[in-house]
Amino acid sequence: MAVRAILLAGGLGTRLHPLTVELPKPMVPVLGKPWLSRLIEQLVTFGITDITLSLRHGKEVVTNYFREPPPGVRLRFAIEPEPLGTGGAIRFAAGPDPDDTLLILNADIVQTFDFQGLLDFHRSQDAQVTIGLVEVADPSAYGAVELDMSNRVTRFVEKPRPGETESRLVNAGVYVFNPGVLSWIPEGRAVSVERETFPSLLREGVRVLGHACTGYWKDIGTRERYLQLHRDILEGRCPIAVTAPTRGPALWQADDAQVSPLARLIPPVYIGPGAIIEEGALVGPRAVVGARCVISKGARVSESVLWDGARVGAGTTVHHSVIGFATGIGGGSVENVLLAGWR
Repeated sequence: MAVRAILLAGGLGTRLHPLTVELPKPMVPVLGKPWLSRLIEQLVTFGITDITLSLRHGKEVVTNYFREPPPGVRLRFAIEPEPLGTGGAIRFAAGPDPDDTLLILNADIVQTFDFQGLLDFHRSQDAQVTIGLVEVADPSAYGAVELDMSNRVTRFVEKPRPGETESRLVNAGVYVFNPGVLSWIPEGRAVSVERETFPSLLREGVRVLGHACTGYWKDIGTRERYLQLHRDILEGRCPIAVTAPTRGPALWQADDAQVSPLARLIPPVYIGPGAIIEEGALVGPRAVVGARCVISKGARVSESVLWDGARVGAGTTVHHSVIGFATGIGGGSVENVLLAGWR
């Protein structure tokens, strides 16, 4: 049976404000490229080319970016008329009477899972729903999932308190649905697939299985997690490729970037196309400098990500922060912040 992917990409991303006031969270750049674009490329490597984007917040940003879909991809947009929750969004995006196996992803989670392995498990186990799971040290911030010996889901424990469950497997935001499952999701209203649909399916004895996925997994919904993702890429813990030319160990620099010989780079550092690093500047460690950024004389940037076009004024220090598109800062220092708009 053919596979169709539904990417849930309409969330507000409030914990990344002001960066995501207009920008959908799945469109935040990962090494200068929107994560949603990287996710679509990832699906294509598994031969999944029929993809629907479920949109609401910042929908114009997404539709404009993907005005021309990637080669060989059938890309459709499902724009929610009102907030429908995860379940309602899935039902709306699937459309009437789908007959494909549905691979459903929360598009704001960075992961490097083996989708083919997940689909093979779903089919071989004759599941109606398969929930992708990851193991974490502390499930208290997530939804823990309990399984029996045959990988059948027996219970969901939302944000468990100590001692409430022994399971360290949590919902990874990746699902496989047989098309008939959609009939369990009411149309035309908000539905939480996690809190309403899945528990209903368990009560009715529907075959819901869990599959432990291996690979990198990171919810990038906070400043700390977003910065940690980039640290993991630069330090080799996340297998997202750094495509810029290598200038030294853990030092990547685009060919047309201009770095003064009197500037100092402390790896790991990534410097994007057209960036300018002036004399006396200190960049790194663990710094990502986007395309066309300018780091002026004597400025210091460390443990931070600068989005395309950001400008750091002379003598300014930026630490453990994310600076948005075309945002300029100058005078003094910024630390542990998210900034967007000219200052």
